[in-house]
Amino acid sequence: MFETETFLAASLLPALLIAFSAGILSFLSPCVLPIVPPYLAYMGGVSVTDMEDDRAARGRAVVAALFFILGLSTVFLILGAGASALGRTLLGYQTYLQIGAGLVVIGFGLHFLGVYRLKFLDREVRVDAGDQGGSAFGAYFLGLAFAFGWTPCLGPILSAILSLATGTGDVGKGAIMLGVYAMGLGVPFLLVAAFFPQMKRPMAWMKRNLNVIEKISGAMLVLVGLAMATGFMTVFAYWLLEAFPVLQIFG
Repeated sequence: MFETETFLAASLLPALLIAFSAGILSFLSPCVLPIVPPYLAYMGGVSVTDMEDDRAARGRAVVAALFFILGLSTVFLILGAGASALGRTLLGYQTYLQIGAGLVVIGFGLHFLGVYRLKFLDREVRVDAGDQGGSAFGAYFLGLAFAFGWTPCLGPILSAILSLATGTGDVGKGAIMLGVYAMGLGVPFLLVAAFFPQMKRPMAWMKRNLNVIEKISGAMLVLVGLAMATGFMTVFAYWLLEAFPVLQIFG
């Protein structure tokens, strides 16, 4: 029998992979991807044209993107720690929570797949950040505002990751999980800022295929929801320990 801490360490690995992938899918969502270039330009105090032609302008956009990611991470780390603390409090109901959370995540996935539409998920509630462009502090504040203001848009995928964090019952692991989600969402902003001329063509392709990306997001949510509701996450974690004994050094 594996020790509990060893098991939790192994079970965190697939959860972190899911969290990072979910962050990338959130970046590619229809209400985030189209606003990336103007948002980066605004945060950096430059124009989109400057980002294409001027290396110094891209440098300012990169710095702004770094502080933007810090703002995102601040909110998501707090959410992850809070969700995990809640999971620890309700430890006796963990099985029921996992099943319920899995069903909710499946429901969000079916929304993305187009089986039905939840109207409140097709809206975004933006926080007015005021005139915060062109400074590191402004970019950090915009990261905070983005994390809160785009929650209805990011909600389905974010809820899946929060549900996984709740299941850990460990504040540190939950914070790490949401931090990885923030990286998956934020690092693409950084890459676009740094390599904007090279990224224009792939971003244009992604915009043309947002419907396909949305379907991929839906399929991922359904699979994660099924894994949560059926306990497959636990089975997979034990398989990892058996297949890769080196994981037992964690914890």
